Amino acid sequence: MDAFFASVELLRYPQLKGLPVVIGGGRRKVDDLLLQSPDGTGLREPCFIPVEDFPLLKDYVGRGVITTATYPARQFGVGSAMGMMKAAKLCPQAIVLPVDFDEVRKYSRAFKAAILDIAPVMQDRGVDEVYIDFTNVPGGQREGGRVLARLIQKSIFEKTGLTCSIGVAPNRLLAKMASEFNKPNGISIVYEEDLQEKIWPLHVRKINGIGPKAGEKLARLGIETIGQLAAQDEQWLMGHFGKSTGAWMHRVSWGRDDSPVVTESEPVSMSRETTFDRDLHAVRDRAELSRIFTDLCVRVAQDLQRKGYVGKTIGIKLRYDDFKTATRDHTLPLPTNDAAVIRRTAGLCLKRVPLDQRLRLLGVRVGTLQPDAPTGQQEKTIDPLAHSRKSRHADIYTTPLF
Repeated sequence: MDAFFASVELLRYPQLKGLPVVIGGGRRKVDDLLLQSPDGTGLREPCFIPVEDFPLLKDYVGRGVITTATYPARQFGVGSAMGMMKAAKLCPQAIVLPVDFDEVRKYSRAFKAAILDIAPVMQDRGVDEVYIDFTNVPGGQREGGRVLARLIQKSIFEKTGLTCSIGVAPNRLLAKMASEFNKPNGISIVYEEDLQEKIWPLHVRKINGIGPKAGEKLARLGIETIGQLAAQDEQWLMGHFGKSTGAWMHRVSWGRDDSPVVTESEPVSMSRETTFDRDLHAVRDRAELSRIFTDLCVRVAQDLQRKGYVGKTIGIKLRYDDFKTATRDHTLPLPTNDAAVIRRTAGLCLKRVPLDQRLRLLGVRVGTLQPDAPTGQQEKTIDPLAHSRKSRHADIYTTPLF
């Protein structure tokens, strides 16, 4: 989907189309005031709010991160995962709006339903991305898949008012890269014989699976493009990156990917985290940290319950003021999706990390997931922690660190 979070907001605020807009950070007082009528007696329709009334990025103060930005904002170098204070220096005139997850989820379900009406073999890859298998769809091979891609774009737009970009290729690896070629609202077709012309000139980071660290290491080795990666001997790559990763790098640089489109898959974990507006100290800001920590645990529990999962491994993530990160986890004998149990177990993990530095981020994760038992088969009266023998702290778990 094209700038999905921002595009959803533009449906609500069509007067912002064509303007630099960034989506990110939590809801602020200024966002609530935006919807109030000038005399404060009621609410005004979002589509009638004057552009000059919207909050600007130059006035933003906090530690929020950009979720996405409209294409006019991206022309200034603003992009996803960038700190909003940094983005304000690049594009101070951008309008800033908070993320509305409920609205995003609604449109996510709607665009995926539109696809499934046409092409039933679809793999969900998150809130704004899917893989689709055209192989056995009637008309799926016409014009290399372009006809069906156009039909999908048309159906999504008619049902949601949103645009998407589609890459069509012999496999998922190439289709993923092709989907970025012609944004927004574009269709790109890549054949096997296009590898040298269309794929090899791309930066190695365009390969889904090569992250920042691997990209930096490849750069130190003089490899920046996919073509340069493809020119390396497989054994040489295995020597530098390990047998499995090196062999994978060689394979994908030649456009080879035999992974199927999987229509059903189980999540590995669910997590929630937040970056604080200011660095917090475990002692001096104990009450605030406790409130945030509890809220994260409750939200993770709600996610698990809504999606029908329980998990056995409870973990925490801390990022200190020097940007160093610490993680700890604790495995329970019985799976849970109970907020209180998650909170107490996460509290055990906190006892195993140093808390003498100020904190800028806190996160809670539940892993080793499995589908929740049907009603009537759950052992709701059992607290997994009460039966744990894995932690010598189990007898004091009722006294959380903050």
